[in-house]
Amino acid sequence: MMMRKDRLLLVVTLGAVFTADFYFILLPKIRHRQPGAAEHCLCPLSRGNNITSAGYSAHNIPWLSKASILDFQSMESDGTDDPTTVSSKLGRLFAHPLYNIGTPELGVDEKLLQSDDLMGYYRRKVSRWERHMKHYNEAAASVNVSVPNHKVNFDPEASWLKFHLGIDRYALYSRSDPAISRLLGDLRATTVITADYTQDEKALKGSCDCTQVVKPSGHHLKLALKLQDFGKAMFKPMRQQRDQETPGDFFYFVDFQRHNAEIAAFHLDRILDFRRVPPVVGRMVNVTGDILLTTHDEDLKSVFFTSPAKNKCFFAKCLYVCKTEYAVCGNPDLLEGSMSAYLPGLSIAPRISIPNPWIRSYTFTGKEEWEKNPFYCDNIKQLYPYNSGNRLLNIIDMAIFDFLIGNMDRHHYEIFTKFGDEGFLLHFDNARGFGKHSRDEVSILAPLSQCCIIKRSTLLRLQLLSQDRYRLSDVMRESLGEDTLRPILTEHHLLALDRRLQRVLKTVHRCIRKLGEAQVVTTDFSDTGNMPGSMRPVAASDNNT
Repeated sequence: MMMRKDRLLLVVTLGAVFTADFYFILLPKIRHRQPGAAEHCLCPLSRGNNITSAGYSAHNIPWLSKASILDFQSMESDGTDDPTTVSSKLGRLFAHPLYNIGTPELGVDEKLLQSDDLMGYYRRKVSRWERHMKHYNEAAASVNVSVPNHKVNFDPEASWLKFHLGIDRYALYSRSDPAISRLLGDLRATTVITADYTQDEKALKGSCDCTQVVKPSGHHLKLALKLQDFGKAMFKPMRQQRDQETPGDFFYFVDFQRHNAEIAAFHLDRILDFRRVPPVVGRMVNVTGDILLTTHDEDLKSVFFTSPAKNKCFFAKCLYVCKTEYAVCGNPDLLEGSMSAYLPGLSIAPRISIPNPWIRSYTFTGKEEWEKNPFYCDNIKQLYPYNSGNRLLNIIDMAIFDFLIGNMDRHHYEIFTKFGDEGFLLHFDNARGFGKHSRDEVSILAPLSQCCIIKRSTLLRLQLLSQDRYRLSDVMRESLGEDTLRPILTEHHLLALDRRLQRVLKTVHRCIRKLGEAQVVTTDFSDTGNMPGSMRPVAASDNNT
């Protein structure tokens, strides 16, 4: 009798398991394959193809409230991103209302620079340059040395000036600023009139403390190039091929810096609508004509040599890398690299550098507090300036950005002092990104996973980029295709972006499942009119977090 009861119980259990399996797994697949099934979907976000690269669709994400989904639907329903009117995914993305949220009229204090102040600064710089060149040419003529004589064009309409004037408290540039496209073109093509070491390398004065693990300059050679319109760019030369992954034994702080990572980071930052990375392009530089023959720095001139392959090469002046094996070489003179637009000088637009609360341990052993304490963020939330305003939310934006590019080297961040605690964070120095496509360093997401808060606008854009209609890898591929050094990233790195994006969304999912959407998703804009263009940002203190 007992055996019959056991058999009956077994049959009933197996039947229940099979029924559940059929109902929840097999039946949805059958329905999905039926012709016209998509046409009868009553899901709020069923416009277009909403299936993501990980098999999710926007309507079956359980952790958005009904209000959030309806708000998102209303943003898509105005037809501005109709695929019949916008052919490319990138164009469709930038036409979406989420990328057309207006900012209020900017007051004087919300613009970084005023035109009169910047023009006066520009004129003084040009005058000093002309005096310097006069003395330099006289000295060169006295010893019968000929030097290139590039005239500086004083241009009040220069694209870099427009870029500097466009910086405000919300971002480095507006979404529709035509000066950015002009600036990218100028960075690619404008004549270089002089080359020099960057200020941090000059501060070394030819010596280094080799007891430090973190080298202030190292073999990550970079140069400051001045252009004919007096714009300035940081040049980072190519050190390794695009398909070379960072070796598994490399620590993040001794990894090579990659010029293509700088270029790709600018495009990703723009696609995420952060607009906190200065404009960057790829450019082929003539090592002899653009650097050796234009520089006035004798230290820089002294590190040039011709390799056995007859290529022109140079290396950093820091003593521990004054070796030819650390050199970068042209082919024979042409060398590709990234050109990053300089920000306004510190004398007219002061910035401060602040340690990242989630800074890593720059030693071969040991861990930081956040790596050992899962409640670390509770302590950070009590500290100024993270206990109010948007600073912590901006840190989380930066962590998401760094996770997508795989950058573990964010030890500091910078802000413009004029904008105070509410200013945005600058996402500089991204050359250690895109080193490994085969590994996702989830510890980079610690600010998000430990604090469990995220801006609503950031979350909505991440969701948008997870849809096939806008897929992140596709819009990145299209955007990077505009650069003259294309392809900038390999397909492996592009596809890794989709995979990492899903990891970010799953992290938010876990937070909302644990705390609820009201505690996790922070409203950072509000609708003051009927159109998305009239939405305004709100302070973190105005919301429910």
